[in-house]
Amino acid sequence: MRLNRWAIAFAFLGCAAVVPGAAPASEGVSWQGRTPEQGSAFVAGIGRELRIRLEASGAVTRPVRIRVRRLPRGARLVYASDSQAKALFRWRPSVKQLGEWRLVFTARDGAATARPLKLRVHVGRRPTRTFRLSSSRWISRSATLRHSVNALARPVPGSRILVRLRAVTPEHVPHVVYLVGGAIDRRGRYWLRVRLPLLPNGTTGWITRDAVTTFREVDTHLVIDRGSLRVSLYRRGRLVFRAIVGVGQPQWPTPPGRFYVRERLTGFTDPIYGSLAFGTNARSAVLTDWPGGGFIGVHGTNQPEILPGRFSHGCIRLRNADILRLARLMPVGTPLTVS
Repeated sequence: MRLNRWAIAFAFLGCAAVVPGAAPASEGVSWQGRTPEQGSAFVAGIGRELRIRLEASGAVTRPVRIRVRRLPRGARLVYASDSQAKALFRWRPSVKQLGEWRLVFTARDGAATARPLKLRVHVGRRPTRTFRLSSSRWISRSATLRHSVNALARPVPGSRILVRLRAVTPEHVPHVVYLVGGAIDRRGRYWLRVRLPLLPNGTTGWITRDAVTTFREVDTHLVIDRGSLRVSLYRRGRLVFRAIVGVGQPQWPTPPGRFYVRERLTGFTDPIYGSLAFGTNARSAVLTDWPGGGFIGVHGTNQPEILPGRFSHGCIRLRNADILRLARLMPVGTPLTVS
């Protein structure tokens, strides 16, 4: 499924949070009753019916009608017998509709319009509130931060802050986060579990869904083998690139683990980095006092004759021709495994 089809909203088994009741507006149109709160999220399962109750009111002299933009295939809006200001959104997703959807509902009376109601829905094989978004072997998902946000230890408001994720990286490029999974709680709050640029390596944390842009999908996986001093790139499990590398010296080892490619960098003044570099979220556990925190990069070199070998401070070095070829094949957001 392509990402541009992941667009709609969440309500399953009536678990939506609701707007507190209010008297009908004498002017304008507003959402009322059991309508979900703005930005609420829901989970749905394949073959299980999703229901969202909606209600709006306006001036007593003008009838209000609720509508939905871009109905997903198989969905419908059922109105109450006495009014189009009350409606029930019904949808039984198919296997082709797995993923994230966004729904936008409108309500108007001909003269005034309520603020569009924007909801999200995660469609899984089952309506589970915690779900995976990435697999390092096949399809992975990432997104760019819209703004700085606190990464929490648990998907609960007020949970312990692990780190403040800035909207730009230390290298001043947009901050891409790797999406391990997601969770939608019973109040309709949508959380994302992300890999963190934090020691100990492998740490993950939770951020809110509205902190990131649209999900992006990649089907590549980069593997660094420190034993054979080889780098391999796979696309959907098939080898598409292989080259020799240099890795960290024994006293400054390249850390093992699961990471991701966070950024792509060019325009270096120091030729030691070669033609191009990829920044990762991996950090040296030894050189913690380095500028920026000792992050591990994958980059070219001005000394190709020393490859392969163990001579760096932890970064992975490739010949310039190889890093340029890799750059044509590997997008930012690609998962990285160092073994």
